[in-house]
Amino acid sequence: MGVLPMAENTAPKSAPSVAPPVPEAWVKTELARHPQRPYPMDYIEALFTDFSEIHGDRQFGDDPAMAAGMARFHGQPVAVIGNLKGRSLKERVARKFGSPDPEGYRKALRVMKFAEKYGHPIFTFIDLAGANPGLGAEERGQGEAIARNLLEMSRLRVPTIATVTGEGGSGGALALAVADRVLMLENTIYSVISPEGCASIMWKDASKKQQAAAALRYTATDVKRLGCVDDVIDEPQGGTHNDPALAFEMVNKKLTQHLAALQSQSIEDLLAARYAKFRNIAQFYTVAGVAASA
Repeated sequence: MGVLPMAENTAPKSAPSVAPPVPEAWVKTELARHPQRPYPMDYIEALFTDFSEIHGDRQFGDDPAMAAGMARFHGQPVAVIGNLKGRSLKERVARKFGSPDPEGYRKALRVMKFAEKYGHPIFTFIDLAGANPGLGAEERGQGEAIARNLLEMSRLRVPTIATVTGEGGSGGALALAVADRVLMLENTIYSVISPEGCASIMWKDASKKQQAAAALRYTATDVKRLGCVDDVIDEPQGGTHNDPALAFEMVNKKLTQHLAALQSQSIEDLLAARYAKFRNIAQFYTVAGVAASA
């Protein structure tokens, strides 16, 4: 008896599963958080000379997550401020992963007021997910310290330039960014909340972080389009970690350009323009008002 041939399987083959494309916003988020990306202190050491760090806020103590002091930018006396993250795990823990305490913001303000007294421009560099949310920080007045910086920076009588070099998170970043010029590197983010935090609130699921990243519109291009920053600085191909020296050169060029423009204006004009810029960032309209103006 012969063997019958096997019947051919005519059932439709299922299409191979294809992973959905990763949103561009999440790609930039991962670049902004890259562990080899230059941190604020790297920019300070590369672009400024004669840096003399000041410690302590004269109220509680010193914050290892914040560096602030006087330096020279192309020979000109300036103040420089930046948060510190640390590279190794031990250093990151000691610096609270770059999230400052209230004394860090008060130290930064102390240096800003010193620079204002002597007419020195101020540069800040930002790469933090947010201010330290710990109990101790709240007990020592974290909210008040951030609010005080917002108020005082808005009326400093010297040119101010803030640069987001990685993450610009929440009020912790804004406390260093109420400036005449706010710059962002190409692959950085600037937002009121992290994508993980947003996903946890909106969908009760932190795994939806990529969806949240796209919805937040917090990439440099998005934030520039919204009018929340003044300029976007190009990065080397693939990110600043691929060629730090070229990244420093690109940032140096932009800082030089913007400082020259600011110093060509009177202090009164600077203050008026700074006030108008931040007052106009968020504008709200009623549906009826928009229809009437159409």
